[in-house]
Amino acid sequence: MIGLEDAIVRFGARTIIDGLSFSVPVGRTLAILGPNGRGKTTTLKAMLGFQRLDTGQRIAPEIVGYVPQTGTSNQRYRAIDIAVMGRAAHLGLFGQPGSNDFAIAHSALEKAGAVRFADHFFDRLSGGERQLVLLARALATGSEALVLDEPAAALDLHNQERLLTLLNALRAPRDKAIVFTTHDPNHALTAADDALLMMPDGQPPLFGPVAETITPDHLERLYGVPMRVVELDGPSGETHRAVLPAFAGIRAA
Repeated sequence: MIGLEDAIVRFGARTIIDGLSFSVPVGRTLAILGPNGRGKTTTLKAMLGFQRLDTGQRIAPEIVGYVPQTGTSNQRYRAIDIAVMGRAAHLGLFGQPGSNDFAIAHSALEKAGAVRFADHFFDRLSGGERQLVLLARALATGSEALVLDEPAAALDLHNQERLLTLLNALRAPRDKAIVFTTHDPNHALTAADDALLMMPDGQPPLFGPVAETITPDHLERLYGVPMRVVELDGPSGETHRAVLPAFAGIRAA
């Protein structure tokens, strides 16, 4: 399980998080949504222990698999070397990864769809390819909690689809608590069980199942833009809900 309990975070006189409580048990996936500056990243950092809480507490296992927005390196590490870094917490201060750690890292690259990059240098990969390698590093930790900070932010539509398919594959065994931030409510509809909406103007955050939170009324309050829900036919004939801003498809004369 991972989450926050009665968490308050202040930056000077400004309160970023005010009494926030939620939890994500193993087997559930949570999407955190909200415009820039609403506290999504601060909430993530608080859960990870990167951000000090003024009051309240974090709920998290000892090790958490974390995927940052971007990954850079000044060293010529291979993708397999980046993935095996996820084993660091298991090795101790001066421990060196062994054959078993590299086997776990290789398996993580397979799960992340990045095994073909194993011997490629990380700094030569595209942004989308780096995200997959960083996801493999998080999986290699073996943690039951996986946290991703806007994993689709720098991806084109094709790679967003690949990422969401991958998130659903990781979600399917119901053996992890997964949390990701996003600007797109459709990502929550596609790959999450629950959503946390960081509401504006001092309104309390809204937390609950996706079917109850990702609605036009709540999203209009969240983003300040009229929203519509449409139904789309999937590739196998199934029906999916999608959310569009009301201006979508409008073209000036």
